[in-house]
Amino acid sequence: MAAQGSIQIQEKVSRLLSRQNGKPVLKPNRTLTLRDAVANRKLQKGEASCITEMSVLMACWKLNHFVDGLCSSEINTFYTCVKEAQAAAKNKSDHSSTQGGRLHPKLATTLLKRYPGLCSEV
Repeated sequence: MAAQGSIQIQEKVSRLLSRQNGKPVLKPNRTLTLRDAVANRKLQKGEASCITEMSVLMACWKLNHFVDGLCSSEINTFYTCVKEAQAAAKNKSDHSSTQGGRLHPKLATTLLKRYPGLCSEV
């Protein structure tokens, strides 16, 4: 049965390629041109922080049968790391419009409108 399926696929591909001097019939449904605007998508979150501190805390909990009192120093270390990471993320978002070396879509659209020749074809 698998052989019949692959034969049918090969026949269909050869039929598609045999038309118009060996060029495939498949055509794009939109024109292949650059747009004047960039899609407004949410930027992906950055790298996770405080993973090491969280792992140490969980290992301490496991060793001490999940008693918080025996892991108080690890808990404090983890919460301190989380506060620092939140403060760093807030400062980064306040002072920068880029994330991970990428422009925010709104800023990219503004730049494209201001400098229309920026993305001209080569």
